[in-house]
Amino acid sequence: MGIMGVIRRISTVVEAPRLTRLSLQAPKCVEVEFADGSVFKLSAEFLRIHSPAVDGKIRSIGGEKVISGRRHVGIMSAEPVGNYGVRLIFDDLHKTGIYSWDFFYHLGSNKFTLMRNYIKTLKKHGLSRDPPRRK
Repeated sequence: MGIMGVIRRISTVVEAPRLTRLSLQAPKCVEVEFADGSVFKLSAEFLRIHSPAVDGKIRSIGGEKVISGRRHVGIMSAEPVGNYGVRLIFDDLHKTGIYSWDFFYHLGSNKFTLMRNYIKTLKKHGLSRDPPRRK
């Protein structure tokens, strides 16, 4: 494992501050606020492509998980899961991802890097954020 893998593992292990507010602004985004004052607005597309679920719609290309065509995906609802997370239900019928408060913090803290890497991966494989055109 390279240095980036080690850093990635460390950054996901760090415990996030306590979640103080979660606001579902369906269908566009989720806004989360933490005890350290961090506020993250996470788009439906961003949350969908980083779903912690194992999903049948993911294409594995050379060992990389690639989800494309989700630019216009929406969040239909959010269901609490215990006192540690929430299940998001998307309008592409994806509903198996459980987002923990720590995972929201990780996504928010690394939003720009994660999105940049996602766009780079799509380009590398000739895929698009836009859904394929219907014939």
